[in-house]
This record gives sequence, structure tokens and C-alpha cells, in this order.
Amino acid sequence: MVRYAPQHITPAKSARSRGSYLRVSFKNTRETAQAINGWKVQRAIKYLENVQEFKECIPMRRYAGSTGRSAQGKNFGVSKARHPVKSASFLLDLLKNAEANADTKGLDTSNLIVKHIQVNQAPKQRRRTYRAHGRINPYMSNPCHVEMILTESAEEVSKSKDVAKPEPRLNSRQRGQRQRRAIASSP
Repeated sequence: MVRYAPQHITPAKSARSRGSYLRVSFKNTRETAQAINGWKVQRAIKYLENVQEFKECIPMRRYAGSTGRSAQGKNFGVSKARHPVKSASFLLDLLKNAEANADTKGLDTSNLIVKHIQVNQAPKQRRRTYRAHGRINPYMSNPCHVEMILTESAEEVSKSKDVAKPEPRLNSRQRGQRQRRAIASSP
């Protein structure tokens, strides 16, 4: 049995899948994974399919150096965005595998959410490229390990309408103003 990072998620209500030494860019895969973290599975699958068709984009937040701008990034509040097709393909396969594992366990697949998704760097793979004047430089690939856990979402509890709304918290300046007004208005 392989060890997953989170230990507090109950195995009876969750389904897992993982990929090791995947030959796909670590940085792009990390950004793609963070984009779907916490989403419902059906929406995440549709989103990754749209990324492959260039209909939606992946917001680049951490590894965004020299990333071009995309108008589709406005949906996520960023200007830097990409369409990492290969990363989306690998994550889509893992997502479908985890969904099939949940179905095998007898979980409600229409009510699953991506509870945990983690991307780690795998050992680099070495090749070489030949340069001018007889020199040789490394030509490394940056593979990754991916693990994901899907859980059944908790039942939604609707708020009762008779609950009083708490007063907003005031900072010290606002409290002082209220006190001065109260003193000035009382003779």
C-alpha cells in the first residue's frame, strides 16, 4: 500500500489515484492541478476537456515567469494564463481513474469533489544537446508525481431565515467615532 500525503481523510468515503514519474512538465501540471482543486469532479473533467480544446485556460500564479497574457485569464482574476494540453490530458486520465475507483467502492460519483491534489517533482531525466565549438549541454526533462483524493461532498445545510446578522467588527477609530457621537448627542 502506498502512502498518501493527507492522513486525516477517511478511506471509506474517498477514492484515490496517483501517477509516478509522469513525463509531463512539473510546473504546468502543478498550476493545472491547483486550478481544479476543490471542484466537483464533473466540472473538473469538463474544464480539462475545455483546456485541451483552448476554450478555457489555466491561470498561472506561481510559475508565471515569462508567461504570456490571455484574455481568458480574466475569469480567474489573472492576466497570465496558458493552455497546457499535455498536463490537462494527464490529470484528466487520473481524474477519470479516481472516479472509476470511487464507482467501484460504491460511492456516489455525481457528488464527488477533488479534496486533495498534490504534484511533486520526480528525478530529472538527462539527455544532451550539442552546441557550437564542440560543446555539450544538458537537456533535462522535469517529470512529476501526482496524487489526488476524491471525497463525497458533505450535505448542504440551508441557513434558517430567522438568524440575526451579527454586527460588523469595528476598528478602534470607528469605535471612537461612535463613542464621541454618543457623548455629543446625550445632554
